[in-house]
Amino acid sequence: MVYMGIGQERATSRAGWMRKVATKRTKKVGVTGKYGTRYGASLRKTVKKMEITQHARYACPSCGKNAVKRTAVGIWKCKACAKVYAGGAYTFGTPSAATVRSTIRRLREVAEV
Repeated sequence: MVYMGIGQERATSRAGWMRKVATKRTKKVGVTGKYGTRYGASLRKTVKKMEITQHARYACPSCGKNAVKRTAVGIWKCKACAKVYAGGAYTFGTPSAATVRSTIRRLREVAEV
């Protein structure tokens, strides 16, 4: 191996060169690179947004750790405390759930006063 600079190495043999240089990642497509040029750019962009949110980790409301992952459609489980939550299909929280939470909080404040 020949060191060429920050994060760059070049192998002395051709096979090693292909292994090191051919690791370029995607610029725009990200997780939807697996679809190639199929299905159209707009559909792939929509799917990209959904796949990023469904594969992300979310903060657990119980333990506070960033360990909630999706197990099935609408089912989210915390890896740290093993609690299971119902959520959205692609995101942990849904817009309607946020509305319900704010309404409940507002009604509690009214009841306290």
